[in-house]
Amino acid sequence: MVKVLLVEDDRSLVEIVHPALTSQHYRVDVAADGLEGWKLAEAFEYDLMLLDVGLPRLDGLSFCRQRRKQGDRTPILLLTARDASPDKVAGLDAGADDYLVKPFNLDELLARIRALLRRVRDARTPIIEWGALQLDPSNCQVTYSGRLLKLTAKEYELLELFLRNPHRIFSQSALLDRLWSFDEPPSENAVRTQIKTLRKKLKQAGAKNLLETIYGLGYRLKGERTAERIASESSRSQAEQQPAAISPAIARVWERHRSKYCDRAAVLAEAIAAMTSGSLTPELRHRAVREAHTLAGSLGSFGFHGASEKSRQIEQLLQGEEEQSHLTQLSALVAALQAELEIEAPSMAETEPTRDSLPKSRLLVVDDDPAVVDALVQEAISQSMASEGAITLAQARDAIARHCPDIVLLDLGFPESAEAGFELLDELSAARPPIPTIVFTAKDGWRDRLKAARLGAQGFLQKPISPPRVLETVRQILQQSPPIVGKLLIVDDDTLLLERLSQILKPWGLETVLLDAPQRFWSVLEQTEPNLLMVALEMSEVSGIELCQVVRNEPKWNDLPVLILCRDRDSTTVERVFVAGADDYIQKPIVEPELIARVLNRLERRQLRRKVVAEWYRTTRDGEV
Repeated sequence: MVKVLLVEDDRSLVEIVHPALTSQHYRVDVAADGLEGWKLAEAFEYDLMLLDVGLPRLDGLSFCRQRRKQGDRTPILLLTARDASPDKVAGLDAGADDYLVKPFNLDELLARIRALLRRVRDARTPIIEWGALQLDPSNCQVTYSGRLLKLTAKEYELLELFLRNPHRIFSQSALLDRLWSFDEPPSENAVRTQIKTLRKKLKQAGAKNLLETIYGLGYRLKGERTAERIASESSRSQAEQQPAAISPAIARVWERHRSKYCDRAAVLAEAIAAMTSGSLTPELRHRAVREAHTLAGSLGSFGFHGASEKSRQIEQLLQGEEEQSHLTQLSALVAALQAELEIEAPSMAETEPTRDSLPKSRLLVVDDDPAVVDALVQEAISQSMASEGAITLAQARDAIARHCPDIVLLDLGFPESAEAGFELLDELSAARPPIPTIVFTAKDGWRDRLKAARLGAQGFLQKPISPPRVLETVRQILQQSPPIVGKLLIVDDDTLLLERLSQILKPWGLETVLLDAPQRFWSVLEQTEPNLLMVALEMSEVSGIELCQVVRNEPKWNDLPVLILCRDRDSTTVERVFVAGADDYIQKPIVEPELIARVLNRLERRQLRRKVVAEWYRTTRDGEV
């Protein structure tokens, strides 16, 4: 099943394109601006992205460049009303795979989408076979021994996904991510219900036991295990016994905390012993599940990826309804886990700190496992990044109040409340300005990813993951979201409004120059050289329209963004504002979120425009040389 991300702020166009895509059996997520689309692209995997170029908050070209810079090779089709050759060149140079000019024909759009998808599927056979089962993607038909199966759209999508990935185990959350759209939140039993009905139809056709349940892990196609596969799995299992190399700094952290992890594993052994004797209490079982969850999320940070996976399997088996039937498997897993924790994690030579690691940035790590916090803080320090840790949400809030971080790494697994991590994420997103937050957690459910994206998380990292990779993501997020800096000249003879505007804008790091005497406008403009001008439409001595016209008559200030503050929003007033050369208008009384959005949007566009011009000049100059 093809999953498409459509990022378009024109709602009427979305209402036309969305049904056309779904009619082709594509799953479609829709975002109304570039930043919302970016969060979805970070949280979910897509087969294709459709981007409008003129998006608010993050334009399509910048979106495309940043995805490519981050290594995302998902096909991107740009949609725009700009049809000049330089515009098309800019779009393709930004990394887009194709470019379609509005207004466009829907049949052409669908044809271009099919062409892009064929490029990434050209290695796939037209008809997929698994024994007597055949799936033909060209007409969405499935047959078994020549007999046609009548499948629903979702059943077909499930079967196609399994056939295209014949040796992969898909967890329920992975299936939800792939086959349900962002706007189509599934029920708790959605996957199990679809698997059950698909199995029933396959069985009726003669394909018995085609889908295999791997207890605690998920589902996969059932087939003969060849000698090559058995040998491969055996060698991989042996390799997992050895921890991966880690830096000496993290190895020292491991040695400080090794005994605590061994104690956690001992709780698991105690629970298995109680289960064997029939004396396992609900309290001990709950504690064992909790310790297994912590081990699954934390051990990978110290290179013990095999032990981390065993802990995850133990957690899932302990949460099952028939754990007694898996007693032998649980005992073996716990014994292997304890043995691996006795192996010394190999360290590697210290590396030079990354020179582009944003030394002025400050990181706050929020996780209830002190060892993981310690490891991440040490890794950040080794890369010349200021860092602080918190093992409770109260400590995190205190740290933020004392010294606001530039970015936060936030775990979701706090014992106080299942919602506690999300509550802090909501607070960080609501801060002024918002604090970029990367969710870093052992939770892997689709609903967790969806909720984190909706609450404004800018990344979702799945434990276990090594500290260097975590810090690499931190740097990428910081580099993608440079702080918006700017000096604003605000002109209005209402001194109370000037003070109010200054109070609203200063928390966003914006410098404000307030002028309540319009007759001094030109001298103050030349002296302060602002990045944005905001003027009131109605003033006693001169109007904002007149000041805007004066600015536009001077070539030096031709690209200075101008926003008009006005009480009326009738068509005549709006026309006067734009005819005078203003870039936008803000209606009084001031609505704070709208003001911030319009100001930041204009500053971002100016920064981007100047960057593009500078890059064009550099390229042209180098070409002439």
